[in-house]
Amino acid sequence: MIKFIFWLFIGLLTYSYIGYTIIILFISFIKKFFHSNKKDNKSNTSQFPEVTIVIAAYNEEKNIDEKVKNTLQQDYPQNKITQIWVNDSSSDRTKELLTEYPNIILLNQIERKGKVAAINFAMQYVKTPIVIFSDANAILSADAINKIVKPFSNPNVGCVAGEKRIIMNSIENAAATGEGIYWKYESFIKRIESTCGSALSATGELYAIRTKLFEEVESDTILDDFMISTQVIRKGYLVKYIPDAYACEKASANINEEKKRKIRIAAGSFQALFRSMDLLNPFRHPLFSLQFFSHKILRWFVLPVSLFLLPLLNVLILLLYSQITVYQTIIIIQIFILLMIFSGWLFKDKQISTKWVFLPFYLFMMNISIMQGFIRYVNGKQNVKWDKSIRQT
Repeated sequence: MIKFIFWLFIGLLTYSYIGYTIIILFISFIKKFFHSNKKDNKSNTSQFPEVTIVIAAYNEEKNIDEKVKNTLQQDYPQNKITQIWVNDSSSDRTKELLTEYPNIILLNQIERKGKVAAINFAMQYVKTPIVIFSDANAILSADAINKIVKPFSNPNVGCVAGEKRIIMNSIENAAATGEGIYWKYESFIKRIESTCGSALSATGELYAIRTKLFEEVESDTILDDFMISTQVIRKGYLVKYIPDAYACEKASANINEEKKRKIRIAAGSFQALFRSMDLLNPFRHPLFSLQFFSHKILRWFVLPVSLFLLPLLNVLILLLYSQITVYQTIIIIQIFILLMIFSGWLFKDKQISTKWVFLPFYLFMMNISIMQGFIRYVNGKQNVKWDKSIRQT
């Protein structure tokens, strides 16, 4: 029984990171093969439809000037872009700075209610067919709006997700290195999922939806991007991932700030999971349910548990059974990985160029954060009004 559980977890881990990737690559290849023989189902949507960009801001005085100018400098007709900023009862000069820009719509929440409440508030004023959501500290590529709007020419597309990119230097600490590598991997998977049919969800730095598909989100929602983008899936539309439309942001200042962010995201992920169980129905969402289970659920549950369970089971097998070479080999590999995690921890605050050194430690920290996030979710202690992580300067 111990051996069965041991190999079950090995199998689930292998499937989650290797098997699933092979499956979606195969599906993507098949889709492209048949799609190449068909004409795109395009509508006569205007090349430059009117759009509204919604930005929720809490104490963003350091980012306002750059963000507003970044939007004004987009390679898109400015008379077709409306900026709506929601000041979430900031305690700094956010409100005062935003009033200096007459070409934006400024909405003020009298009391701080969090990002979801700010989005619900802003959506009452959106009059354009497409709405774009972005963060105040996320700087968009020059043609991001142009790129993110184009897929909507397909009437089956209801949401378009942009890519999140971490600004990295040649030498970095553990937080910046880990976050940067992790998002490169996530972007690769999202790109394949999108070509299979639909990406799983969007990230808050940059995504867009058809305004008519928006439904008010529950006020206690932690991950607005996941819940809003999956509304589109429920309505029978596709989520497309466009890496050429990207948003850049600086990495967390250090590993403690990154861990704080990861715990919040984990708590929100579990909240989203238990509110989205209908998406696991293979009869209503055949491909999406496979993606959701493989890409999200297995990683939220199996990998964090495996960190502690696999070494324990490995040791028990070696103690209870005769010395078997394969189990000895696996325990040596696990010890080597633990040493790499320890090395990453020792140098976590150092700026070094050998970035791979930090990866095992970052993944370990991320999965510890998932477990802490689950505990926080169960205890109901994750507030929608959260203390932002400090970013690099």
